[in-house]
Amino acid sequence: MVSAIRSNSSGETFPAVFLESVKRLGGQSVAIREKDYGIWQSYTWSQVQEQVRDFALGLAALGFNRGDRICIVGDNRPQLYWGMLAAQCLGGVPVPLYQDSIEREMEFIVGHAEARFALVEDQEQVDKFLGIKPNCPKLEHIIYKDPRGLRNYQYDCLLSFAAVQERGRAFGQENPGYLEQEIAKNRPDDLAVICYTSGTTGRPKGVMLTHHNFISTSINVTEFEQLGTDETILAYLPMAWVGDFFLSFGMALVGGYTVHCPESSATVMQDLREVGPTYFFAPPRIWENILTTVMIRMEDASWVKRQLFHWAIGAANALHKKRSAGQPPSA
Repeated sequence: MVSAIRSNSSGETFPAVFLESVKRLGGQSVAIREKDYGIWQSYTWSQVQEQVRDFALGLAALGFNRGDRICIVGDNRPQLYWGMLAAQCLGGVPVPLYQDSIEREMEFIVGHAEARFALVEDQEQVDKFLGIKPNCPKLEHIIYKDPRGLRNYQYDCLLSFAAVQERGRAFGQENPGYLEQEIAKNRPDDLAVICYTSGTTGRPKGVMLTHHNFISTSINVTEFEQLGTDETILAYLPMAWVGDFFLSFGMALVGGYTVHCPESSATVMQDLREVGPTYFFAPPRIWENILTTVMIRMEDASWVKRQLFHWAIGAANALHKKRSAGQPPSA
């Protein structure tokens, strides 16, 4: 599967890779799951294709043009990943932002990227974008995923994700073949995403990455790690971080494995245990937090459990040293 993509990766874009995965995996394999109200909701590759198609056509109905930027803000949600792919289908560029950014920080990036569209998760992010919109004249449409708290919001620029998809279905009936034509216009050297740096030492810088860049790297890592379509991962890292775009978007499309979106940032550890990911990617801070949690729980455990724990840790360290030295482990 991976080598088949590799053979013509120089001519691929993410929408093309996605359609190839849909063709291979269709309605049999799960592409993404989201935990909502304690229940995991599953979407097959065919169902994701329908969601992406309707939203992409909805963007087209709103006037989304090739080269337009769309800001993406929120926790890891299927709709936000679908929005990224939908924009790429039309030749647009997603610009993910950190969800905990304050208005001033968002205003700079939205203005600097010259974004016309924004796809956000909930009321908190809607309020931020409504606040910065007067200072971002190019920002025209704000699309939200979660309608809670927004019933009485009356703004012409505000639309729900479902409403955009509804427009997309109508647009698709009037313009058959439109999306396929737009996908065919995409080129490997087109921008796939703009990831902004955190800005800790100055103004954030927009890092422009192409489809070819990300697809080639995703293929290399997928092959090196020998990842198959039966892998599962947890999408818990900030969507604005290039690491999440690489793992939960790029590698997921190339490898065809299943992405799990946790219910919230507060339930990540519980969801992690439920998912039992076969591939887990994390920066040092996450590993340190996991280690700290385990060590604190062991300090509160019984004497017998503590002794077993420390014995197992010692045995694992000894095993690792032998393997690192190329020696066979003892009994």
